[in-house]
Amino acid sequence: MESTTPPLAAGVGPASAPMSGALVALFSLCAGVLVANLYYAQPIIEMIAPTVRLSAQSASVIVSLTQIGYAVGLFFLVPLADLHENRRLLLISGVAAAISLVGAATASQPGLFLLVSLLLGLSSVSVQILIPLAAHLAPEALRGRTVGTIMGGLLSGILLSRPLSSLLAEYFGWRAVFFIAAAMTLATVAIIAATIPRRMPEHRGTYGGLLVSLWHLFTRYAVLRQRSLYQALLFAAFSLFWTAAPLELVSHYGLAQSQIGVFALVGALGAVAAPIAGRLADSGYTRIASYLAMIAAAVSFIPGLVGGAGGVYWLALTGIVLDFAVQMNMVLGQRAIYALDATSRGRLNALYMTAIFAGGALGSAVASVLYTHIGWSGIVATGSGLALVSLLAMALASRR
Repeated sequence: MESTTPPLAAGVGPASAPMSGALVALFSLCAGVLVANLYYAQPIIEMIAPTVRLSAQSASVIVSLTQIGYAVGLFFLVPLADLHENRRLLLISGVAAAISLVGAATASQPGLFLLVSLLLGLSSVSVQILIPLAAHLAPEALRGRTVGTIMGGLLSGILLSRPLSSLLAEYFGWRAVFFIAAAMTLATVAIIAATIPRRMPEHRGTYGGLLVSLWHLFTRYAVLRQRSLYQALLFAAFSLFWTAAPLELVSHYGLAQSQIGVFALVGALGAVAAPIAGRLADSGYTRIASYLAMIAAAVSFIPGLVGGAGGVYWLALTGIVLDFAVQMNMVLGQRAIYALDATSRGRLNALYMTAIFAGGALGSAVASVLYTHIGWSGIVATGSGLALVSLLAMALASRR
């Protein structure tokens, strides 16, 4: 489908309107730019905190509030994709995210900065409207591959946001990070308006009925509950690592912000997992690939225990393997839940991603406390433990 394709009516099926390679690439680009807004603060919280008068121990609250806002938006806003025209929702939420970024760039009080962090998370859910839209447009045989490719763009945005943020903050100050992010977001909104097709969902009803249906969907589909639990645990480990890693790199290894940015850049290698996972899911290897991802996540933390001069490289290895494992399992889960009910993909995705980012918020919230009181060994034990619990939960579910 080219960008000049007319709006899709409710009854047009994905098989009759396959996506072109150019449209898939545009979806990937937009997903990466929009989701990056959630992570710009993560590697520079030590620069932000004293400026807005937050204590060092409270610094990780910035990341947690952004993720909490995102989880709230996922639950209350993303389901609207099953009720209202999708492109309009994308445009409104994108503009709101740009306004929140400007608010973060100009805030000087702790309360105000934390509030705009929450609002930034809330308004950044547009990316989770974009992905179910792609699932609708893609034919069944290529759905996993299409979603995987777009998730590759999304995950590249997550992983590249940290080095970009660190480098910009070192040379231009942390406020410039948010101003530039706002400009990039507005440019993305313009791309969405010009290229992405309109889609009216088939579901008819009220917003209240839509929210009530979330509970029915959650209780109806065991696969949804299981995949949400697995990925929430893995994403908690992911957020734990990437929130604590800058603290370890500064305090233990004495790295500057630009060096932390280079460190975070290696984690972007994990984004190649998304397209691979999509192809594995389309080929019927979801279960074995999920087991491998969870095992890899559990053992990925172990190299981080190696200290000495080469400790930074072992930490980088942890970041690469952990990112690869978490991204692979996320795409495998998305492919599984999108197959449950075509008319409810927005709500299914909302439930899945709400659980994931609730786990991420928990991981970010405990990172500073764990690191302050136990050190890096506490991060390793907790991160590996979360991945092992996910593995055990899947093994028990498979038995049943």
